[in-house]
Amino acid sequence: MEILVRVGQLLLSLSLLVILHEFGHFFFARLFKTRVEKFYLFFNPWFSIFKKKIGETTYGIGWLPLGGYVKIAGMIDESMDKEQMSKPPQPYEFRSKPAWQRLLIMLGGVLANFITALVIYVLILFTWGEEYIPLSKMEHGIMPDSTAMLVGFQPGDKILSVDNMPIERFNELTTTILLNDSKTVQVERNGEKVTVDIPEWLAKRVIKNNDMLFAPRFKFVIADFVDNSTAQQAGLQKGDYIVGIDTIATPYADILTSKLPSYAGQTIDVQVMRDNETLTMPVTIDQNGKMGVMADIMASIPVAVAEYSFLKSIPAGINKGFKTAGDYLKQLKLIFSPKTKAYESLGGFIAIGKIFPGTWDWQSFWRLTAFLSIMLAILNLLPIPALDGGHVLFTIFEMITGQKPSDRFLEVAQITGMLLLFALIIYANGNDIIKLFR
Repeated sequence: MEILVRVGQLLLSLSLLVILHEFGHFFFARLFKTRVEKFYLFFNPWFSIFKKKIGETTYGIGWLPLGGYVKIAGMIDESMDKEQMSKPPQPYEFRSKPAWQRLLIMLGGVLANFITALVIYVLILFTWGEEYIPLSKMEHGIMPDSTAMLVGFQPGDKILSVDNMPIERFNELTTTILLNDSKTVQVERNGEKVTVDIPEWLAKRVIKNNDMLFAPRFKFVIADFVDNSTAQQAGLQKGDYIVGIDTIATPYADILTSKLPSYAGQTIDVQVMRDNETLTMPVTIDQNGKMGVMADIMASIPVAVAEYSFLKSIPAGINKGFKTAGDYLKQLKLIFSPKTKAYESLGGFIAIGKIFPGTWDWQSFWRLTAFLSIMLAILNLLPIPALDGGHVLFTIFEMITGQKPSDRFLEVAQITGMLLLFALIIYANGNDIIKLFR
């Protein structure tokens, strides 16, 4: 069921974004009185699931969910309609329009995606606000993963700044370090200020292992019990804060989980705080080093909510959209960097589907849809023939030099670009399949 929910969210999100992207091209084409022969969601080689002609345009749904397209008369695109291009240009055709109009028609899809993202971010901030963990209020510090500990971070470190620049939100910490090529992180450790140097290999390792680097450090407050929990049988209750086992103090969850396995198969005293009173109860630890409890992770982690009126949500949403676009451009730089070799971990539709939650959540859905909208806008601007960016590049060249590339050149460029895109799609989705069997 979880997989179906993820697939459903992915298909709905991409369908909305593809329709809006193609509508951007359609809008400017019709604005400049250019004929649009087809408007399709998904591709339709050999047959269509649905199609209906209204006026000069056939609207349809294809069966191959790899995007969508509008077929604009007199334009060399993925349809490779050479017969039409061999005829004399008509006033309603794309090739008959001035270069600036053709440029806007080609940029229409990117503009539509970017504007869509900004609108979604504005509405998200107005409807739900923005929940975040303020670094300055994380009194228990961070819990580094194995990669972060290898760099030199320790459990309980309180992050003060990155390259001596304060960071307000915990969720921005890892991206700031990786995307800005940061050199140092300043932390408070045992009451002293310590500088941790960031090695050059960090980004490569994080991308390869899909590391998070940091998690908030938290107290182990019991949220629930598994079936046949020995802790529950011993008298522990939801809301109990486990402060010690045997003679070992366990103020934090990471200490508790690291010490429990050494008591596998034994019955030990467990100390808990309940209503400001310390209680001790004998609990049997199973052979796996567990006692059948689940932690309430957020019980001791500070959470702030930034709320916005509608008027305040507009500039805040726009700023968030531009910041997201800037961060994504930095991610692309990492992907294509030989130093990080991030391209080796490039993912396809499975990887994209996994970013959606396993349960339907509208806030998460719209947040991820906004991000995907920006991602599609930027990727479509890459100067690759067959993408909008390729057409834009050739049009700008024409506007600067006054020389229009020949139809033959554009045909070869289109075929080359399509082959390159298919190769990237096969490579990315092949990576997804290989990861499934690792």
